Amino acid sequence: MSQIKLYFVAFCFLGCLSLYSQKSDNENIDKAQIEIDGLITQSGFDVERGEYLKAQNNLKQALEVAETAGNQKYQGILHTKIAKLQYTLNDDKNALMHLSKAAEHQRQINDYSNLAITYHIRGVVHAGLGDYQTALDYFNSSKTQFEENELEEFIPEVLLNEAKVQIELKNYNKAKSLLEQAIVMARKYDENNVLSSALIQNGMVLNELNNYDTALQKTQEGLAISIKGNQVDNVNKAYLILSDIYNNKGNFKNSNDYLRKHIQLSDSLYEVNKDHFTNMQLQGIGNSFNEVDYQKLKTQIDEQKAESNLTRITTILSIALITILSLLTLSLYKNNNIRLKTNNMLHKKNDELIVAKEKAELASKTKANFLSTVTHELRTPLYAVTGLTNMLLEENPKPDQIPHLKSLKFSGDYLLTFINDILQINKIEANKVELDPELFNLKKKVENVIAALNNSALDNNVKIHFEFDKELPQTFVGDNLKISQILINLIGNAIKFTKDGDIWVRLKKVKSDKDDYVIRFEVEDNGIGISKDKQEHMFESFSQGSIQINRKYGGTGLGLSIVKGLIDILKGTIYLKSELGKGSTFTFEIPLTYSSESKPVKKEDYSKNINQLDLTNIKILVVEDNKINQMITKKILNKMNLHCDVVDNGEEAVEKVRNNSYSVVLMDIHMPGISGLEATKIIRSFDKELTIFALTAVTLEDKMHEFDEAGFNDIISKPFKQEDFEKKLYLALANNQNSATPIE
Repeated sequence: MSQIKLYFVAFCFLGCLSLYSQKSDNENIDKAQIEIDGLITQSGFDVERGEYLKAQNNLKQALEVAETAGNQKYQGILHTKIAKLQYTLNDDKNALMHLSKAAEHQRQINDYSNLAITYHIRGVVHAGLGDYQTALDYFNSSKTQFEENELEEFIPEVLLNEAKVQIELKNYNKAKSLLEQAIVMARKYDENNVLSSALIQNGMVLNELNNYDTALQKTQEGLAISIKGNQVDNVNKAYLILSDIYNNKGNFKNSNDYLRKHIQLSDSLYEVNKDHFTNMQLQGIGNSFNEVDYQKLKTQIDEQKAESNLTRITTILSIALITILSLLTLSLYKNNNIRLKTNNMLHKKNDELIVAKEKAELASKTKANFLSTVTHELRTPLYAVTGLTNMLLEENPKPDQIPHLKSLKFSGDYLLTFINDILQINKIEANKVELDPELFNLKKKVENVIAALNNSALDNNVKIHFEFDKELPQTFVGDNLKISQILINLIGNAIKFTKDGDIWVRLKKVKSDKDDYVIRFEVEDNGIGISKDKQEHMFESFSQGSIQINRKYGGTGLGLSIVKGLIDILKGTIYLKSELGKGSTFTFEIPLTYSSESKPVKKEDYSKNINQLDLTNIKILVVEDNKINQMITKKILNKMNLHCDVVDNGEEAVEKVRNNSYSVVLMDIHMPGISGLEATKIIRSFDKELTIFALTAVTLEDKMHEFDEAGFNDIISKPFKQEDFEKKLYLALANNQNSATPIE
């Protein structure tokens, strides 16, 4: 690992020098800049010769000159270079500290080109520490900055390091995709070091995916480039991978040959590394750190020697075992030919079943990830659409603008309903919908649903008739929200497909046993009806009568699929009876438990409640990178007489919380640099009591455990309902005031 770090640092020094020279300002170079450039160049030569103490002293001297001259650009560059050198010497803590300082300078002067390099190096450091998710976040930020600044030639190395992290996580398909991108871009920009490494890594991944022929081709191509470029580490890695590939292909002779080459080259590299570490000690690098670091360096030498001896013994034993197995296989082949064929057939079938199972699991996971991504990307702009529309409607628009704004609001609500329908289907299919039983008045619930839909019925000149069985009591315990969803879908469909007609909603008792009832719900209309061949598919997702019906009447085709899923959850059954041109009747039966009359619950006005609190010292921090969403959230809070600060990244949020006293933090999740999850984890390391809400468009339940682990108090999904937002804010602020104590 230490040798890899050395090559990485040397490569990055040369690459970064090229970038800095390309992006230098067209200003007169003063004496300080000339001195800094000279010290940077000298430190690069020091690193190539392995004189790390001299390199470190030159960089620190250059940093002092840059700080005296007030040159923030060079301060950022030098902090990054010092961090790379410290990472090479296993001083990860100080490396991260210098990278943070570099990023701070580069953001202040908008030096995004060098900020991309800083993010890349930080990703490498976190990967070395085993913090893979944070590493991936920084790699993504680095790629974004390189792309925005038209520095595509630096992206292949980022892709290569990102792929190595995915390999550590055993995400071989993702690693394969990243490596293929790195190979294409490395060829384009003649980055032979990256190209050879990417080809060899791709060979290893393809070998893990059992694609042995392509793995062999890619690894051999990478080996040829490595030999030509004298890339010894890549050559040694290629030898080991080729040995493994040939072993999997059953070519034990070639496997043994490449294994021997790997052993010989490893032995020679060990001697070089031993001399290298001895040279480091002679330079006094051990004395430039504390005693613990020095002992750690010495221990590394001893451990590498022991590891080399163990590797040699293990390899010799492996060669002997492979040879014995090869001879045994050849001697037994003829006698066991029939049995092997039978076993191969069984193994093949078993492998096919395993592959089919893995594909099904992958498809399910891919679907969930797709839904998470798509709904997040849709909900974020919808937050702006619905928020701005509501604001405009509340700000006394011109009379001729009101119809347009209401149309815009309707379109936004329709899109949100569609997204929620998709999520509802996904939750039902994943068995993640839970029952929420409560005491409610069944008759009033149905009457309220009918009243809510009555305006739509009148638009179609449709009259709704309601019949409630006299033998039925009115109050029951059950999940009344899901019953409402079912009725809204069924009655809404009946209204949509009926013109100048009637709809009957009937509730009847099927049977009862003490307090346990089975109740039949009927929704009948005399609309267009459904043909026989379409009826059996009506409860499937995205299913409607025909394309013509979809164009004429609209809708997503998800309503009946949701109805069927919800009724199954309620342990009920549903039936359809319909005739084309004469109407349809949907009948479902569900069990409910009778209970005595409940008292009406008064609805709280949390907007008024907030204004009754002492708002003098209440301050809210909004963490959001989208400028439109910042403006909307701030305006909503200001209307509630609440003061707020706004920042657009996780690092600034951590510093704000560290240096100020906030009542509530509204934290977005997806941001450049560190994510909202990572920022919250850092805040929780020094503030356990602060109320932090995840203000996010992520809604899938399989993500929720991540928010709990990060330390969020609650989640507010975008776009949110005003009353839900006000309620959660009020409860948090009221709780803070009740538990507050005087500060001396």
